[in-house]
Amino acid sequence: MNITAADVNKLRQLTGAGMMDCKKALTEAEGDFDKAVEILRKAGQKVAAKRADNETSEGVVLVEVAADGKSAKVVALACETEPVSNVEDFKNLASGILKAAVAGDIKDTEGLLAATLENGQTVQENITELVGKIGEKIVISAFAHVEGDQVASYIHSNKKAAGIVAFEGTGGADVADLGKDVGMQIVAMKPVGLDKDDVDPAIVEKEIEIGKEQARAEGKPEAMLEKIAMGKLNKFYKEQTLLNQEFVKDPSLTIAQLLDKTVKGLKIASFKRIAIG
Repeated sequence: MNITAADVNKLRQLTGAGMMDCKKALTEAEGDFDKAVEILRKAGQKVAAKRADNETSEGVVLVEVAADGKSAKVVALACETEPVSNVEDFKNLASGILKAAVAGDIKDTEGLLAATLENGQTVQENITELVGKIGEKIVISAFAHVEGDQVASYIHSNKKAAGIVAFEGTGGADVADLGKDVGMQIVAMKPVGLDKDDVDPAIVEKEIEIGKEQARAEGKPEAMLEKIAMGKLNKFYKEQTLLNQEFVKDPSLTIAQLLDKTVKGLKIASFKRIAIG
């Protein structure tokens, strides 16, 4: 049958796929629009499968703090190259995913992928279709939900990293500015835990072994290795746990001291660092 330019344009408007892809799909479907849409979706699935192992080091991180300031959601939508991260369809999809997360009060990635966007398709279906259209791997590389007495966030200028912090014990004080500063600290200093008790035991064990090996390489006596390693571990805690880190804007204060100086008894309930690349 004769496939007109109007038919191709109609399918393009419906799916967002390229003109040649739409023409090819309509021809294969013998003019049946529903079949053509299915053909385009399957093409997207094939592209997604083919590029499944590719690295996704570009993209965008978006955050929305609830109106009451007591919770926040952060989504990282990743792709392979920077040009794709700047395409309107990609940015619109990221915004739509975050909107769906907020509207459904979704708290995990599995639930988010199954959520429905305004076009009636799931998040996963929308991602697959955009993969087929753009020809690049696209994934939700991270999703997080945090809550507390007050939640604040910081997004780096390149929109590829965000720090989210949930406070408890605010005593009714507004700690939004402090939260932005702590969020910036989280992005810049990449803490592995809130305090030493929150560090993964496997990381602690590895740091002790590294400390021993370094001391041994320096010719220190075997009897001293454990003590030297523990000293190095304490330095690790100071540099790598959020509460013990020096505040980047005022190194005379640790983050723990900064909290206490701002509001007596203020604590961090949880924090997240979400980054692409």
